[in-house]
Amino acid sequence: MKFPLSWLKAHLETDADLAAITDGLTRLGLEVEGVEDASVALAPFVIAEVLSAAPHPQADKLQVLSVDAGPMMGNGGPVQVVCGAPNARAGLKGVFGPPGAFVPGAGITLKVASIRGVESSGMMCSARELELSDAHEGIIELPADAPVGTAYADWAGLADPVIDVAITPNRQDCMGVHGIARDLAALGLGRLVEPDTSPVPGRFPCPVDIATEDSAGCPAFLGRVVRGVANGASPEWMQRWLVSVGLRPISALVDITNYMTMAFGRPLHVYDVATLSGGLVARRARAGETIEALNGKHYTLDETMTVIADARAVHDIGGIMGGMESGVSPATTYVLIEAAFFAPERIGATGRALGITSDARARFERGVDPGFVAPGLELATWLVLEICGGEPSEVVTAGSLPLAPRHVRYHPARVAALAGIAIDEDIQADILTRLGFGVSRAADVWTVTVPSWRRDIGQIGATESEEGEADIVEEVVRLFGLDAVKAVALPRAEGVARPTATPAQKQARRLRRVLAARGADEAITWSFLPPAQAEAFGGAAHILSNPISADLAHMRPSLLPGLLAAAARNFDRGQASVRLFELGQRYLASGEHPSAALLLAGEARPRDWRHGAATRFEAHDAKAEALAALAALGVPVDRLAVAAPADRWWHPGRAGRLTLGKAVLADFGLLHPATVAGFDVKGPVAAVELYLDALPPMKGRKTAPYAPPALLPLSRDFAFLVDATLPADSLVRAVAGADKALIAGVRLFDRFDGAGVPEGKLSLAVEVTLQPGDKTLTDADIEAVSARIIAAVAKVGGVLRG
Repeated sequence: MKFPLSWLKAHLETDADLAAITDGLTRLGLEVEGVEDASVALAPFVIAEVLSAAPHPQADKLQVLSVDAGPMMGNGGPVQVVCGAPNARAGLKGVFGPPGAFVPGAGITLKVASIRGVESSGMMCSARELELSDAHEGIIELPADAPVGTAYADWAGLADPVIDVAITPNRQDCMGVHGIARDLAALGLGRLVEPDTSPVPGRFPCPVDIATEDSAGCPAFLGRVVRGVANGASPEWMQRWLVSVGLRPISALVDITNYMTMAFGRPLHVYDVATLSGGLVARRARAGETIEALNGKHYTLDETMTVIADARAVHDIGGIMGGMESGVSPATTYVLIEAAFFAPERIGATGRALGITSDARARFERGVDPGFVAPGLELATWLVLEICGGEPSEVVTAGSLPLAPRHVRYHPARVAALAGIAIDEDIQADILTRLGFGVSRAADVWTVTVPSWRRDIGQIGATESEEGEADIVEEVVRLFGLDAVKAVALPRAEGVARPTATPAQKQARRLRRVLAARGADEAITWSFLPPAQAEAFGGAAHILSNPISADLAHMRPSLLPGLLAAAARNFDRGQASVRLFELGQRYLASGEHPSAALLLAGEARPRDWRHGAATRFEAHDAKAEALAALAALGVPVDRLAVAAPADRWWHPGRAGRLTLGKAVLADFGLLHPATVAGFDVKGPVAAVELYLDALPPMKGRKTAPYAPPALLPLSRDFAFLVDATLPADSLVRAVAGADKALIAGVRLFDRFDGAGVPEGKLSLAVEVTLQPGDKTLTDADIEAVSARIIAAVAKVGGVLRG
């Protein structure tokens, strides 16, 4: 929320300087994010007069000006400026930028330069070049009595710092300058200037019918017409304030609605009555209805959305944005001013569904003050009559405003219990009264009446409750001073603190270390996804009803979509190899499941003179990472079985599933090319997903002293013909189980399906390591082990290759 100091002082009668005000805002919990002073950037620019304007000898559209900028140029004489503005002429007074000045709207630093062979020393500036407005048809024209040589910012009153305040979601009352001034006045920094909202007498009945058929989405709809208006430019003071907060002045009627939004947090809308067909009604949209909004975009509506419509079409997305068709123009003379109260929940859902962000939505979504709907309409009517003229009708009210008072039962002693400071009851009552609360004091329990503009206090819809007592404490403490709350250390037991990490936390730490040590970088991605990304991995079991964005509403069924999106961003920025992992939760229909995922994409090994071309990641790279991670977590990897993955996002034939008994511990391999393409990632992508809640618990490790074998190991190679469909892992397991006492290891080192191998068969070669125990193996011992190996392989359909 931005506002200039002069706008604040229009609502707060105060002698406090800028430093005191920004300090007060911070003490109130309204964090000051920055202060900008346009006069600082415009300090070099001065008022100057064009003495003469002659055609440029080398360019038809340029002129050579002789400019008097006053004594600031050193010798006091005129300077020569080449200018292309069509309104540049002798006698014009404007704004001159000397050499060395930085032009904020153009992003350039001026210097003496030759333009088509004519020297130019400085620049006569337009409003857009000084970021004063969007006007750039010509250079700025100042009144004839503007003093030459005077700093333009000082003369124009631009020394008006703009304060930028971060408004937390619960402080909807501070979404207008008046609400911020109210808080500062309560702090004691001045007196709140209340606007005159006395009713403007209507001179005739309102000829436009107004109704609400959606009491849930729009409980109250107020409006009146004003005929005979002249929709010209708004006053200079209003334009200056709107520009200072980033709004573009459009016309008097539009600027008045924007002024009401920013000044009082009270969004309004103005319709051109000549474009309407019959009356206006607040209702639910009908499926398929469309509207061209004021931002020039077309939106398709559905039955969940509240709209304002006439008998022919929708003219307003209720509380979010008006329609182009009924918008006012310079030719408008007959308007209807709408002041409505919309349900915050409906506004939020509609805004997210349509992807519209607006100043009106930001306020209605948080909840506007129902007590200022009618006064806001009266104030807006007064502004229209004052600026545009015209004749107002009577006000029409459809529905009813939620104005039932809310009361909170409050115990003053709760301040000491919750905040740890003792505050006198009289001080508490005074603070609450200054903030606009009503206080009815009793011995131990007070009844505090919540003002209509504080929707964050107590329970909406409840006339009296104890809910909100902590909110009242917060109000008292923030006005009394948070610096009065003493820092108190938590009690600590004597001696060395005992470890507090849970087994799950220890497991996560160990896994992070292992994956990072193997060259992967940890990523942290959103737990919610766009619908298409969630659908690519089986779809979301849970969809948020109040997401931060319509594109981030689906809870992730896997960690891999976030890593794929991160890989795509890395590749877009020139990365050749991406190795990312993440630990987090998957959200399935059965609940939350702790998981870990690893993604390998791009170059597994860059090109070099030893190995040649760069290589890509393969399924076996993913398997190696999965086994290393599981081994670090205490899983007996030698007992794992490999099966085909069950999920469609894995590449068939190039992915696997690691199981221990019936428990599925991990999936690994290449992701399906169609899945990868959906994330704009090129090339094969290897991945691992570990299901941490399925892992067996780690048992206490007992470290036995290492004793190297007394005898040397020996190895024997075997080549077997097996069915082409037999998993190599089945062969390795069969060999390893032939003699568990002597066989210390089995390693597959060759796969061959060429000449000499029957069709439908494969040749798999393994190296078997034998470790003697208490005696050296004889030839007979080795032959016996070999026979047992051959017999074990025969059980899985393999024969020794001749």
